[in-house]
Amino acid sequence: MKIIKDPVHGYIEVEDCILPLLDSPLLQRLRYIKQLGFSYLVYPGANHTRFEHSLGTMYLADVMCRQLDLGPEDHRLVVAAALLHDVGHGPFSHSVEPAMEEFCHRSHHDITPVLQDDVIPDILDEQGIPVDEVTGLIQGTHPLSGIIHGELDVDRMDYLLRDAHYTGAPYGTVDAHRLIRSTILAEGTVVLHESGINAAESLLIARTLMRPAVYFHHVSRIAEMMFHQAVYSHVMESSPGTAEKLMKKDDAECMHELSGSASPVAVAMADMIYNRRMYKRALYIGQEQVNAAAVSADCNNEKMRLLAAGIAEHAGLEPHEVLVDIPRFPGDMSIHVQVKNQHRFLGLEEVSPLLHTLNETRRGQWRLGVYTLPEYRTKVGAAAREVIRIKPFTMQDTLQCWERT
Repeated sequence: MKIIKDPVHGYIEVEDCILPLLDSPLLQRLRYIKQLGFSYLVYPGANHTRFEHSLGTMYLADVMCRQLDLGPEDHRLVVAAALLHDVGHGPFSHSVEPAMEEFCHRSHHDITPVLQDDVIPDILDEQGIPVDEVTGLIQGTHPLSGIIHGELDVDRMDYLLRDAHYTGAPYGTVDAHRLIRSTILAEGTVVLHESGINAAESLLIARTLMRPAVYFHHVSRIAEMMFHQAVYSHVMESSPGTAEKLMKKDDAECMHELSGSASPVAVAMADMIYNRRMYKRALYIGQEQVNAAAVSADCNNEKMRLLAAGIAEHAGLEPHEVLVDIPRFPGDMSIHVQVKNQHRFLGLEEVSPLLHTLNETRRGQWRLGVYTLPEYRTKVGAAAREVIRIKPFTMQDTLQCWERT
């Protein structure tokens, strides 16, 4: 057994059967991938990695397995899946996810292609842990997936605690152990006992407050969009297979490749990110001025690029000098959580009046952004309003905003 000191959970014990996974190249690569992508440009302390988070998720998964009194085989399976759940991430974590989906047609949850040329399948075989069940747990198709792939899973518990710790944001407080102690197995599914409702609400509150402060901070979003443009321009100027190879690199390797790209746009964007010379907000609007659900539902990377090109043309600029950011409109939290009381199973939304308010708050946090170089903000903002046909912000909208605050 190996003992590792973690700043969030204290001492983490790693069983002998898990140690070979910990030492595998795929896991060690996560030491060099930032957990929060480009959030370090906002919060200088946000340099923690996917490796730390994977260890923390494994630790909490182990605690939950003991709480659920799982048998030795299921226990090893869940702990292994928790440790491996992020090996499919590309450089800068979620920042590269849109490019991964566009060019590689997969998300970071699909780890099967990543495992093909690695020693991890052999290690799992040696330990009697079925590879297909590990991938099923990570992708959310296994009966025990709720432990690491659900609305109140140990993955979320760890990243909220860890991200709050390293950014200094005071919003990520989660009573993870109370929440785990309130988790039970019912009919083969992970559910929450009614005694854990308050702890569950605290996690959902933390998620809601961390979104605008950390996960969707406008500077982080601008850096991500600049990074998307750099990756897209680089892939378009490179040979087939470049995108898949890029997804297997770590942060430093990725930036090095972009800095030496055949695309001048990719080189320029990489240099600007490295030196923190950021695009600025020319337009930044919420659902009061645009049909957010419809706009985001019908949007993808290509459509955002076409929209940006249209705005750039209207403003007399080059296409890459305008970036459009249309995040997915937030869905309702907790749809997969059931609460067991003395009589029957209930959805968390049925027993928590707070949930409706939190979901409305998340929708109110949504923003459509149009970004450009500082000197072009005024004319790009005007062009964007014409091209996107933004509704004017009315006094009624202002009153509604005040009512929500």
